[in-house]
Amino acid sequence: MVNIAKIILGDFPLLLAPMEDVSDPPFRAVCKQHGADLLFTEFISSEGLIKDAIACRKKLDIFEDERPVGIQIFGGDEDRLAMAAQIVETVEPDLLDINFGCPIKGIVGRGAGAGVLKDIPKMISLTASCVKATRLPVTVKTRLGWDESSINIEEVALRLQDAGIAALTIHGRTRSQLYKGHADWTLIGKVKNNPRIKIPIFGNGDIDSPQKALEYKDRYGVDGIMIGRAAIGYPWIFREIRHLHRTGELHAPPTLKERLDVCRLHLQAAVKWHGQVGLYEMRGRYAQYLKGLPELNEHRKKLVTLTAPDEIEEALDNIGRTYQGLEMGPQPIELVNYHEKCAL
Repeated sequence: MVNIAKIILGDFPLLLAPMEDVSDPPFRAVCKQHGADLLFTEFISSEGLIKDAIACRKKLDIFEDERPVGIQIFGGDEDRLAMAAQIVETVEPDLLDINFGCPIKGIVGRGAGAGVLKDIPKMISLTASCVKATRLPVTVKTRLGWDESSINIEEVALRLQDAGIAALTIHGRTRSQLYKGHADWTLIGKVKNNPRIKIPIFGNGDIDSPQKALEYKDRYGVDGIMIGRAAIGYPWIFREIRHLHRTGELHAPPTLKERLDVCRLHLQAAVKWHGQVGLYEMRGRYAQYLKGLPELNEHRKKLVTLTAPDEIEEALDNIGRTYQGLEMGPQPIELVNYHEKCAL
């Protein structure tokens, strides 16, 4: 049984990663419906929260049916990060997560995100300030180190635990790698299997199939897995991992009807949440939901030109009628590179 403080997550929990411009309430909802055990918001700037920036405040909105849910913040100033933690506490999430992994220059240049990997004492002081500032369980998401010559996650994990965090998620790359190459889980496993580590350790990076998720669970012994890019347009990844873990058998891939139904629900939620902007944000999702469909490019081109929700839903209905009875086999999940948007 895996717990974060008093949050009971069960056996081998599956976490949805905090992804900027991705992990909004509509996306979190479809992932929750398909088996994600713990959700995280998009990351939120501590400076934006303190300045009462509208975009940042909107990201604080969470809903009862998505619990347990964590709010992720980032910042490079100890006092202001602590203030942001106190603001987050007022909306009563289940936990607070600190982003020490975002590799993009705009964040790193402010001494936040993965920028703190060059200054471990600063990372620890930032963490301790949040732990002291809030009654919420505080967790951290970070990387193996700044670059190949400064990989220090084993030491960092112990120091973060001593600073009071309740769980740690490790992405298996350095900051300098961004999302290139393969995630190295070897050190994640070493952290988890260190007898001095008492908090849950979650692994993250390159999980794109239920087989790999279970293989990495068994090989590295992690308490759970955080999934990011593989869930975009394919929330069924959570269901498939859970089914394989419980039964030892692969779950059938989603049917065309399932794909269309979830795409439609996501569209409706996006419009309700974002207004007209939701239509534009969904344009990048249709190809992901309908991957493997014959003549997919033609359908995608039509969907992205429509400007009214009812027109888009009618187009989805037409796809369903056109390909009624089509068997949608398993499609390889493409881990789209979202590092420019800080998909962690």
